[in-house]
Amino acid sequence: MLEYLRIRNLALIEDMELEFAMGMNVLTGETGAGKSFVLKALGFLLGDRLTAGMVRPGADRAQVEALFILDENELALRRELSSETGRSRLFVNNAITSQEQLRELRERLVTFTSQHTQQQLLQPAFQASLIDDMLRQPQLLQERDSLLAQLRDIAIRHKELLEKQSVLAERRELLEMQQQEIDKVSPEEGEEEKLEALRAQARSLTHIRENYGHALALLHGENNDGLLSALGRFEKLVHKMCADNADLTADAEVLSTLRGQLSHLADRFRRPPQNEAQTDINEVESRLFALAQLKRKLRRSLGEILSLRREIADNLSFLDVCALDISRLSKEKNALVHRLSAVIERIRPLRREAAGAFGRGIEAELRGLGFSEQIRVLPDFISHEIWPGVTDEHTRLLWAPNPGQPAQALDRIASGGELSRFLLALVGMRQKNDDATYIFDEVDAGIGGITLNKLGDKLRALAKNRQMLLITHWPQLAVHAQKHFYISKVVRDNATFTLCSPLDDKGRTDELARMAGGGAQGQALARSLKG
Repeated sequence: MLEYLRIRNLALIEDMELEFAMGMNVLTGETGAGKSFVLKALGFLLGDRLTAGMVRPGADRAQVEALFILDENELALRRELSSETGRSRLFVNNAITSQEQLRELRERLVTFTSQHTQQQLLQPAFQASLIDDMLRQPQLLQERDSLLAQLRDIAIRHKELLEKQSVLAERRELLEMQQQEIDKVSPEEGEEEKLEALRAQARSLTHIRENYGHALALLHGENNDGLLSALGRFEKLVHKMCADNADLTADAEVLSTLRGQLSHLADRFRRPPQNEAQTDINEVESRLFALAQLKRKLRRSLGEILSLRREIADNLSFLDVCALDISRLSKEKNALVHRLSAVIERIRPLRREAAGAFGRGIEAELRGLGFSEQIRVLPDFISHEIWPGVTDEHTRLLWAPNPGQPAQALDRIASGGELSRFLLALVGMRQKNDDATYIFDEVDAGIGGITLNKLGDKLRALAKNRQMLLITHWPQLAVHAQKHFYISKVVRDNATFTLCSPLDDKGRTDELARMAGGGAQGQALARSLKG
């Protein structure tokens, strides 16, 4: 039940508050005053979209809030619309909420019935859904839809497999040639870096050994005339000179020590560093050359070649097993098609049963709304292929509102008034949720005379046990309201405002008189309607 609705800064509404009652709540007023826009604001609160242009000029945002009673608990909703961005924010009990979460609540809160819904009645898909909603085993429809979804998924995968198989089959010769080139060399992960490190190490060792040889040659010379031999002769000479000059004794000892150190160094130079890894530089260079040749042939880095090798292996493996996968998918598809056909065969008699019950129920409701006792609403089952080889049915509604008429589609013969009553009959037959508020927006369009009284009786009966919001131009309907609101439009200071006023008993009488044409005749009709 909707207890309270407040609308601020939305189009012509500056600030409007409405407190609703149980039973029938009627909104009346002149054409163009903004009655339907009150319901549009409620629709916006419950998920419908409005543009930024609907925010009242001068305001930074519009706001709609409502208080519902659901399962004996209060539920507060608020939605705001930004004039700058056109984006909206939704709050449920002051917590920001997504539109998806609200959709789950909407059907439990309100049931909208409007001229738009009348147009839906003319659509075969909507008519088919009405029948399917009455199916005694609705889980069969879910099973059908699930099987169709699985078949579509298999079809997508099957198509992808075939496309990939076709592309790779054309490239198979190239892939195998590339695989052979790579296998000839058999590169390994990180191999190039290791070989370059070994080559650098080997080159460094060669340079060191060359320096050792040069140093040893300097010390010994080619004919024993190197640094050691010259230093030995120089040492002997200085020792002789010590006999004549004692001051040279210390220098002679230094020379002796230096010659000993150089002799020791010469022994070390005879043992240069060895290649502990036993690296064959020729083998290293040969391997690096092979890797370089492979990179040039395939025009890829070694890392890319290794990735290519894995990709080639995967693709060739795929080609080998692809036929098996395609065969497996075909078997799965055939099994699902068989199951789908079986489900359709179970649905078909249940749908006919539901269609018969629907037709009888609508006929009974329509008779109470002024149609002939001989009115007929008949289902027309139209076959259509939902999957190759699998045929389901759509249900289209045919009706004969008058005796002697052949049954025809609703969109061919139904007038606006007939559609209004058909819609009301549908609502009366499909009462699902006692908590939801029924909202009727000019459901009386195209109706008058005695039929209007019958429509009023039907609406009053519906409103006995539930809440209803009704927009109408007819006093014969408005008189049944538990609560009556008058919607008006005024201009103040060159600005237009839509206002809403709850009416007391006198105000209701005056409004009923206005709706009845005004004057003494209108007053008389208003008094007679109120009894």
